[in-house]
Amino acid sequence: MTICNCKKKGAMHVIWGGVAVLMVCLLVSVLLIGCAGKPEKSYLMDGRQLQWDDMNRDQRKRHMRQEVVPLAQAIFQSWRPERFSTVSCFLCHGEGAGIDDFHMPTEHLPRLSGELFLSSEFRNHPDTTRLKLDRLVPGMAEILGKRQFSLITRRGFGCYSCHVGPAGPQFGN
Repeated sequence: MTICNCKKKGAMHVIWGGVAVLMVCLLVSVLLIGCAGKPEKSYLMDGRQLQWDDMNRDQRKRHMRQEVVPLAQAIFQSWRPERFSTVSCFLCHGEGAGIDDFHMPTEHLPRLSGELFLSSEFRNHPDTTRLKLDRLVPGMAEILGKRQFSLITRRGFGCYSCHVGPAGPQFGN
């Protein structure tokens, strides 16, 4: 009986020793992740976060990398994970991203019909159109600090902020 208890105690010491090592590793990992800090954001003198229209080119590029690309990636991957396994500047800006030309709206993206309420787009690509209207446009408007497009004022961030219409840019974009 004494031998049996020793073996059990020895096994328990090994198990608890392994658990202790795992706990220390977990604690160190949490501490290292916490020390990494959040990405640097730009702020105005009064403490408000800098909005898109107030940013210079370098700040805009950093904002795109840290905020816009991750949002676009999450939205598109939730929709078609295999097609959008990697999302980069090229998704929206096309070859312009390779030559540092990020002008929007761009001919790279499909041209929109210009029809009222995007009826042609809903007819031909209902899933894509709904995804962009329900998730992408509101998310991008928020990240860029802009109001969403309004049919009444014909202003704000919307589909034509990225896509051109049948005759080119529309609604002041």
